Amino acid sequence: MEKLIITAAISGAEVTKEHNPNVPYTVEEVGREAESAYKAGASIIHLHVRNDDGTPTQDKARFKACMDEIKKRCPDVIIQPSTGGAVGMSDEERLQPTELGPEMATLDCGTVNFGGDEIFINTENTIKNFGRILMERGVKPEIEVFDKGMIDYAIKFQKQGFIKKPMHFDFVLGVQISASARDLAFMVDSIPEGSTWTVAGMGRHQIPMAMIGMAMGGNVRVGFEDNVYISKGVLAKSNGELVEKVVRIAAELGREIATPDEAREILGLK
Repeated sequence: MEKLIITAAISGAEVTKEHNPNVPYTVEEVGREAESAYKAGASIIHLHVRNDDGTPTQDKARFKACMDEIKKRCPDVIIQPSTGGAVGMSDEERLQPTELGPEMATLDCGTVNFGGDEIFINTENTIKNFGRILMERGVKPEIEVFDKGMIDYAIKFQKQGFIKKPMHFDFVLGVQISASARDLAFMVDSIPEGSTWTVAGMGRHQIPMAMIGMAMGGNVRVGFEDNVYISKGVLAKSNGELVEKVVRIAAELGREIATPDEAREILGLK
Protein backbone atom coordinates (compact mmCIF):
# COMPACT_ATOMS: atom_id res chain seq x y z
CA MET A 1 0.00 0.00 0.00
CA GLU A 2 1.04 3.60 -0.56
CA LYS A 3 1.98 5.68 2.42
CA LEU A 4 -0.91 7.17 4.38
CA ILE A 5 -1.78 10.84 3.86
CA ILE A 6 -3.34 12.34 6.98
CA THR A 7 -5.38 15.52 6.61
CA ALA A 8 -6.18 17.55 9.71
CA ALA A 9 -9.36 19.63 9.49
CA ILE A 10 -8.44 21.82 12.41
CA SER A 11 -11.44 24.11 12.88
CA GLY A 12 -14.32 24.01 10.40
CA ALA A 13 -16.96 26.71 10.21
CA GLU A 14 -19.61 25.42 12.59
CA VAL A 15 -17.90 23.87 15.63
CA THR A 16 -17.23 26.36 18.45
CA LYS A 17 -15.36 26.72 21.72
CA GLU A 18 -18.62 25.78 23.41
CA HIS A 19 -18.20 22.34 21.86
CA ASN A 20 -14.50 22.19 22.76
CA PRO A 21 -12.53 25.13 24.22
CA ASN A 22 -9.49 24.13 22.13
CA VAL A 23 -11.19 24.92 18.80
CA PRO A 24 -9.03 27.66 17.21
CA TYR A 25 -10.34 31.12 16.35
CA THR A 26 -7.38 33.53 16.43
CA VAL A 27 -4.43 33.47 14.04
CA GLU A 28 -2.15 32.27 16.85
CA GLU A 29 -4.59 29.52 17.81
CA VAL A 30 -4.87 28.37 14.19
CA GLY A 31 -1.08 28.19 14.00
CA ARG A 32 -0.91 26.26 17.27
CA GLU A 33 -3.46 23.67 16.17
CA ALA A 34 -1.93 23.27 12.72
CA GLU A 35 1.49 22.77 14.30
CA SER A 36 0.15 20.17 16.74
CA ALA A 37 -1.37 18.18 13.86
CA TYR A 38 1.72 18.55 11.65
CA LYS A 39 4.11 17.40 14.38
CA ALA A 40 1.88 14.39 15.01
CA GLY A 41 1.99 13.33 11.35
CA ALA A 42 -0.51 15.35 9.28
CA SER A 43 0.80 16.39 5.87
CA ILE A 44 -2.29 18.43 4.87
CA ILE A 45 -4.03 21.15 6.88
CA HIS A 46 -7.62 21.60 5.72
CA LEU A 47 -8.30 25.23 6.59
CA HIS A 48 -11.36 27.25 7.51
CA VAL A 49 -10.70 30.56 9.25
CA ARG A 50 -12.58 32.62 11.81
CA ASN A 51 -12.62 36.13 13.14
CA ASP A 52 -11.37 36.41 16.70
CA ASP A 53 -14.95 36.10 17.98
CA GLY A 54 -15.35 32.76 16.19
CA THR A 55 -17.44 34.02 13.27
CA PRO A 56 -16.53 32.12 10.09
CA THR A 57 -15.08 34.23 7.29
CA GLN A 58 -13.65 33.72 3.80
CA ASP A 59 -11.81 37.05 3.91
CA LYS A 60 -8.63 36.78 1.87
CA ALA A 61 -6.58 38.85 4.31
CA ARG A 62 -7.61 36.63 7.23
CA PHE A 63 -6.71 33.52 5.25
CA LYS A 64 -3.34 35.00 4.38
CA ALA A 65 -2.59 35.81 8.00
CA CYS A 66 -3.48 32.26 9.08
CA MET A 67 -1.60 30.63 6.18
CA ASP A 68 1.49 32.72 6.93
CA GLU A 69 1.32 31.66 10.58
CA ILE A 70 1.00 28.00 9.62
CA LYS A 71 3.90 28.20 7.15
CA LYS A 72 6.05 29.87 9.79
CA ARG A 73 5.48 26.92 12.11
CA CYS A 74 5.21 24.13 9.49
CA PRO A 75 7.20 25.25 6.43
CA ASP A 76 6.56 22.23 4.20
CA VAL A 77 2.95 21.37 5.11
CA ILE A 78 0.26 21.41 2.39
CA ILE A 79 -2.40 24.00 3.19
CA GLN A 80 -5.81 23.23 1.70
CA PRO A 81 -8.23 26.17 2.08
CA SER A 82 -11.92 25.43 2.09
CA THR A 83 -14.04 27.04 -0.62
CA GLY A 84 -17.10 25.88 1.30
CA GLY A 85 -16.95 28.70 3.80
CA ALA A 86 -20.20 28.67 5.75
CA VAL A 87 -23.86 28.26 4.85
CA GLY A 88 -25.20 31.38 3.09
CA MET A 89 -21.92 32.75 1.66
CA SER A 90 -21.79 33.84 -1.99
CA ASP A 91 -19.63 32.08 -4.61
CA GLU A 92 -17.34 35.10 -4.90
CA GLU A 93 -16.89 35.22 -1.12
CA ARG A 94 -16.11 31.51 -0.94
CA LEU A 95 -13.43 31.65 -3.65
CA GLN A 96 -11.31 34.38 -2.02
CA PRO A 97 -8.61 32.12 -0.49
CA THR A 98 -7.84 30.58 -3.90
CA GLU A 99 -6.42 33.97 -4.93
CA LEU A 100 -3.51 33.27 -2.54
CA GLY A 101 -2.04 30.48 -4.69
CA PRO A 102 -2.56 27.41 -2.48
CA GLU A 103 -1.55 24.00 -3.80
CA MET A 104 -5.02 22.58 -3.13
CA ALA A 105 -8.52 23.76 -2.29
CA THR A 106 -11.85 22.04 -1.85
CA LEU A 107 -14.50 21.68 -4.56
CA ASP A 108 -17.93 20.61 -3.30
CA CYS A 109 -19.75 18.69 -6.03
CA GLY A 110 -23.33 19.00 -4.84
CA THR A 111 -25.82 20.57 -2.47
CA VAL A 112 -25.82 19.25 1.09
CA ASN A 113 -28.49 19.08 3.81
CA PHE A 114 -26.64 19.73 7.05
CA GLY A 115 -29.72 19.38 9.23
CA GLY A 116 -32.82 21.42 10.02
CA ASP A 117 -33.00 24.32 7.58
CA GLU A 118 -29.24 24.47 6.93
CA ILE A 119 -28.70 23.84 3.22
CA PHE A 120 -25.25 24.24 1.63
CA ILE A 121 -26.05 25.12 -1.97
CA ASN A 122 -23.83 24.14 -4.90
CA THR A 123 -25.61 24.45 -8.22
CA GLU A 124 -24.24 22.90 -11.41
CA ASN A 125 -23.08 26.35 -12.51
CA THR A 126 -21.36 26.93 -9.17
CA ILE A 127 -19.48 23.63 -9.44
CA LYS A 128 -18.39 24.28 -13.02
CA ASN A 129 -17.37 27.86 -12.22
CA PHE A 130 -15.33 26.77 -9.19
CA GLY A 131 -13.68 24.01 -11.21
CA ARG A 132 -12.76 26.40 -14.02
CA ILE A 133 -11.34 29.02 -11.65
CA LEU A 134 -9.30 26.45 -9.71
CA MET A 135 -7.77 25.23 -12.99
CA GLU A 136 -6.97 28.78 -14.08
CA ARG A 137 -5.24 29.44 -10.75
CA GLY A 138 -3.29 26.17 -10.81
CA VAL A 139 -4.99 24.82 -7.68
CA LYS A 140 -5.72 21.07 -7.42
CA PRO A 141 -9.26 20.45 -6.20
CA GLU A 142 -10.09 18.01 -3.45
CA ILE A 143 -13.55 16.91 -4.55
CA GLU A 144 -15.82 16.90 -1.51
CA VAL A 145 -18.40 14.13 -1.78
CA PHE A 146 -21.35 13.69 0.60
CA ASP A 147 -23.22 11.07 -1.47
CA LYS A 148 -22.79 8.94 -4.60
CA GLY A 149 -24.42 11.49 -6.92
CA MET A 150 -21.60 13.94 -6.24
CA ILE A 151 -19.11 11.43 -7.67
CA ASP A 152 -21.23 11.27 -10.82
CA TYR A 153 -21.24 15.07 -11.03
CA ALA A 154 -17.45 15.18 -10.68
CA ILE A 155 -17.01 12.60 -13.45
CA LYS A 156 -19.42 14.48 -15.71
CA PHE A 157 -17.72 17.82 -15.16
CA GLN A 158 -14.28 16.25 -15.64
CA LYS A 159 -15.43 14.99 -19.04
CA GLN A 160 -16.68 18.49 -19.84
CA GLY A 161 -13.27 19.97 -19.01
CA PHE A 162 -13.96 21.65 -15.68
CA ILE A 163 -11.83 19.25 -13.57
CA LYS A 164 -8.51 17.68 -14.48
CA LYS A 165 -7.48 14.06 -14.03
CA PRO A 166 -6.29 12.43 -11.87
CA MET A 167 -8.98 13.44 -9.42
CA HIS A 168 -8.69 13.38 -5.64
CA PHE A 169 -11.86 12.71 -3.62
CA ASP A 170 -12.77 13.26 0.02
CA PHE A 171 -15.66 11.03 1.09
CA VAL A 172 -17.52 12.74 3.93
CA LEU A 173 -19.60 10.04 5.62
CA GLY A 174 -22.22 10.45 8.32
CA VAL A 175 -23.94 13.59 6.98
CA GLN A 176 -26.06 12.52 4.00
CA ILE A 177 -24.74 9.04 3.31
CA SER A 178 -24.28 6.67 6.24
CA ALA A 179 -20.85 6.04 7.72
CA SER A 180 -20.44 2.34 6.99
CA ALA A 181 -17.94 0.00 5.37
CA ARG A 182 -20.57 -0.88 2.76
CA ASP A 183 -21.08 2.72 1.68
CA LEU A 184 -17.37 3.58 1.71
CA ALA A 185 -16.64 0.57 -0.50
CA PHE A 186 -19.45 1.65 -2.84
CA MET A 187 -17.97 5.15 -3.11
CA VAL A 188 -14.42 3.87 -3.70
CA ASP A 189 -15.64 1.49 -6.42
CA SER A 190 -17.43 4.40 -8.14
CA ILE A 191 -14.44 6.69 -8.79
CA PRO A 192 -12.30 6.61 -11.95
CA GLU A 193 -9.20 4.45 -12.10
CA GLY A 194 -6.11 6.40 -11.06
CA SER A 195 -8.00 8.61 -8.60
CA THR A 196 -6.89 9.04 -5.00
CA TRP A 197 -9.21 9.30 -2.02
CA THR A 198 -9.56 10.27 1.62
CA VAL A 199 -12.32 9.37 4.07
CA ALA A 200 -13.73 11.67 6.75
CA GLY A 201 -16.19 10.22 9.26
CA MET A 202 -18.36 12.64 11.19
CA GLY A 203 -18.51 12.66 14.98
CA ARG A 204 -18.31 9.21 16.57
CA HIS A 205 -17.70 7.74 13.12
CA GLN A 206 -14.35 9.49 12.68
CA ILE A 207 -12.00 6.83 14.03
CA PRO A 208 -13.97 3.76 12.84
CA MET A 209 -14.09 5.13 9.29
CA ALA A 210 -10.41 6.08 9.47
CA MET A 211 -9.58 2.50 10.43
CA ILE A 212 -11.64 1.06 7.57
CA GLY A 213 -10.20 3.58 5.11
CA MET A 214 -6.64 2.76 6.14
CA ALA A 215 -7.26 -0.98 5.78
CA MET A 216 -8.67 -0.37 2.29
CA GLY A 217 -5.55 1.53 1.24
CA GLY A 218 -7.06 5.01 1.32
CA ASN A 219 -6.14 8.19 3.18
CA VAL A 220 -7.83 9.75 6.20
CA ARG A 221 -9.05 13.06 7.57
CA VAL A 222 -9.47 13.80 11.24
CA GLY A 223 -9.79 16.98 13.26
CA PHE A 224 -12.05 19.29 15.22
CA GLU A 225 -14.14 20.22 12.16
CA ASP A 226 -15.59 16.72 12.16
CA ASN A 227 -15.17 15.51 15.74
CA VAL A 228 -14.07 17.13 19.02
CA TYR A 229 -13.69 13.95 21.12
CA ILE A 230 -10.65 11.71 21.54
CA SER A 231 -12.86 8.96 23.02
CA LYS A 232 -16.47 8.68 24.16
CA GLY A 233 -17.24 11.67 26.38
CA VAL A 234 -13.61 12.85 26.51
CA LEU A 235 -12.76 16.08 24.68
CA ALA A 236 -9.58 16.07 22.61
CA LYS A 237 -6.90 18.42 23.91
CA SER A 238 -5.71 19.27 20.38
CA ASN A 239 -5.96 18.29 16.74
CA GLY A 240 -2.57 16.71 17.24
CA GLU A 241 -4.03 14.26 19.74
CA LEU A 242 -6.51 13.06 17.10
CA VAL A 243 -3.73 12.68 14.54
CA GLU A 244 -1.60 10.75 17.05
CA LYS A 245 -4.44 8.27 17.53
CA VAL A 246 -4.61 7.64 13.77
CA VAL A 247 -0.83 7.24 13.59
CA ARG A 248 -0.93 4.57 16.32
CA ILE A 249 -3.65 2.65 14.48
CA ALA A 250 -1.79 3.00 11.18
CA ALA A 251 1.28 1.43 12.76
CA GLU A 252 -0.77 -1.60 13.77
CA LEU A 253 -2.07 -1.89 10.19
CA GLY A 254 1.40 -1.52 8.68
CA ARG A 255 0.67 1.82 7.00
CA GLU A 256 3.61 4.22 6.96
CA ILE A 257 2.82 7.93 7.26
CA ALA A 258 3.47 10.17 4.26
CA THR A 259 5.51 13.32 4.71
CA PRO A 260 4.19 16.46 2.99
CA ASP A 261 6.55 15.95 0.05
CA GLU A 262 5.53 12.30 -0.27
CA ALA A 263 1.89 13.42 -0.20
CA ARG A 264 2.68 15.83 -3.03
CA GLU A 265 4.04 12.95 -5.10
CA ILE A 266 1.01 10.75 -4.41
CA LEU A 267 -1.46 13.55 -5.22
CA GLY A 268 0.39 14.80 -8.29
CA LEU A 269 1.11 18.23 -6.84
CA LYS A 270 4.77 18.16 -7.95
